[in-house]
Amino acid sequence: MKKHPEYQYLDLLQDILDNGIPQEDKGTGDITHSVFGRQIRFDLSEGFPLLTTKKVYFKGLLYELYWFLTGQSNIKYLVDNNVHIWDDYPYRIYREMMEKGEVPELTKEEFVDKIATDDKFAKKYGELKNIYGEMWRRWPAKDGRGVDQVQWVVDTLRRDPDAHNALVNSWNPEYLYEMAKKEEACRFPICHNMYQCNVKDGKLSLQLYQRSADIFLGVPFNIASYALLAHILAKVTGNEPGEFVHTFGDVHVYDTHIDQIKEQLTRKPRPLPKISIADSFKEIDEFKPKYVTLEGYDPHPPIKAELAVCGGLVTDSWKKFVQKDKKS
Repeated sequence: MKKHPEYQYLDLLQDILDNGIPQEDKGTGDITHSVFGRQIRFDLSEGFPLLTTKKVYFKGLLYELYWFLTGQSNIKYLVDNNVHIWDDYPYRIYREMMEKGEVPELTKEEFVDKIATDDKFAKKYGELKNIYGEMWRRWPAKDGRGVDQVQWVVDTLRRDPDAHNALVNSWNPEYLYEMAKKEEACRFPICHNMYQCNVKDGKLSLQLYQRSADIFLGVPFNIASYALLAHILAKVTGNEPGEFVHTFGDVHVYDTHIDQIKEQLTRKPRPLPKISIADSFKEIDEFKPKYVTLEGYDPHPPIKAELAVCGGLVTDSWKKFVQKDKKS
C-alpha cells in the first residue's frame, strides 16, 4: 500500500526533532532546532496537499496568494478580508517609529483597526515594500520599469512548453539586509524566495526553493499556496497540474512549538482534499479567489502556536521591544 503523501511532512518534523541543531535568532533571542537541505514532493493528481493532521487556514493562504499575484504590498487588502497573517510586520515598523516618538502610540489591535478604517493611515503605514507581490509583478528595473515575472512565465510556457527558464525570483539583494541602503531595506525576511515551472507531457510542475522555513506554522501554508499556484499556472497555460516540489535550505522548529509538534505526530493523515478551479478566467490577471473551491477537506482540529516575528533587518529598537514584550 502506498504511503500517504503527508508522511513526508510528518517525517520531516521527526527528522528535525531527532537531528536539529539549536540556533538563536539574533533579533529576538528565539531558539530553533534546525537541519539544512531537505526536499518533499507531491503529485497533484493524487489530491491537494493541504495538511490533514491539523486544520490549515485555507482562506488565509488563498487570499494571500491573490495578494501576491496582484502585485500588492499593502496589508489593507488582507485586513479588509479578515486575513491577519501579515499584521505583525508593518506593526513592527510602526512600533520602532513609536519608540522614536514619531507617531502616536497604538497597540497592535488599534493599529490593525486603523488600517481597516482609515485609508490614509493604511496607505502610509500598511505598506511593506519590496516583498513578494512587488517582486513577482513589479520587479524594479534600473530604467524605472516594473518587470512582470509572472506574466513572463505564463507567456514563455505558452510559447515554448519545453522552456527551462520559467523562473520567478523574490530575492533582490538591493533591498535586503545590510546589502541595502538603510532607508530602503526590506523589513520582512524573504523566505520562499524562488520558484520554477516546468512542463513535461502536458503537465506543469512547480518547484519552490525556500531558504528559511518555519516547519510548523509557515510550511503548511507554503505547501498549499504553491501547490495552488501550480494549479492556477497550469490552467492559464493550457496544461494539467503535475508535481509540487518543495526544496528547503534551513528548515527548523521553534522551541516553543515542540509540544504542539509532538501532538501532531500522534495523528494519522486523512484523505487529501481536492481543488476545483472555475473556467471563468483565461489570463493570470483575471484570477479571483472566488474561482477556487476546496472539496472534501476533513482535517484533525487545529493546533495553535505563537508566531515568532523573526528575521529581516534587525534594529536596536526592535530588540528593545522584543525584550520588553518577553518580560511582560
